[in-house]
Amino acid sequence: MKKKILFIINPISGVGRHKTVEKLIDEKLDRSIFDYELSYTNASKHAIELSKKAVEENFNIVVAVGGDGSVNEIGKSLVGTNTALAILPCGSGNGTARHLKIPMNLEKAMHVINQGNISSIDTFTINDETVINTAGIGYAARIAHEFSKIKKRGFSNYIKIAVRDSMKYKSQNCEVEINGEIKKLNAFIIDIANGTQWGNNAVIAPHAKNDDGLLDLCIVNDFPFINFSLMAARLFTRSIHRSKFVEIIKVKELIIRQERDYAHIDGEPVFIGKELKIKINPLSLKVLVP
Repeated sequence: MKKKILFIINPISGVGRHKTVEKLIDEKLDRSIFDYELSYTNASKHAIELSKKAVEENFNIVVAVGGDGSVNEIGKSLVGTNTALAILPCGSGNGTARHLKIPMNLEKAMHVINQGNISSIDTFTINDETVINTAGIGYAARIAHEFSKIKKRGFSNYIKIAVRDSMKYKSQNCEVEINGEIKKLNAFIIDIANGTQWGNNAVIAPHAKNDDGLLDLCIVNDFPFINFSLMAARLFTRSIHRSKFVEIIKVKELIIRQERDYAHIDGEPVFIGKELKIKINPLSLKVLVP
């Protein structure tokens, strides 16, 4: 009996590689294994509705054709079910796909789907929100909010915003509570990492694993602006953890209290409030991996 597979396509994701997807599916999907259907998102959060319906209709696999936002919307609907997530990466950063070693080449990523190798990974929650890869507050969250305001996506525009805001962003006073113990911080970034990177190989948690039942709490304390270029370079050399301004702690759950009310979840901007309750959900999502 063939497996049922649904491709959920975000037609405005990333730099437009979705335009080749229909032809790719027609030519490269193994029809001896799969019966497939296509759905297109037409608004934010639409992928949640489509993937929940796919679970109800007993689809074996749902494919996120898009970026980390699409992966989050689809993945959160599959948590705790027997329906597996697959990814054809068409986003700006593709952090989850890169961490899972899914090829950025769409034909090679389709080969991963045809192979059908399923593994289980952790997810985590922040208050009532499910996170697949990373989430956090501070400068990275600010950039996510600013990036969402522009029409033209892509890594180069992300970098332009990051450089533009680097001089005017101010660290904030925060509290981190772990097992009843409170750390008071003046933090530039606090990120919770299930996977290693935000996207585009910007690695915030070099030793993170998304199947070990632990999260990497990554604290980037306030640092002199003269160090900004070096700190940014460390992200792309997998060495951010070596900075004296950075601390990474393995946790299962924690509480963060911040002065502001915004955050990012899998790279997407959210307003989440001043208290963030975070908890790991071990091996809760099935994914197709190489």
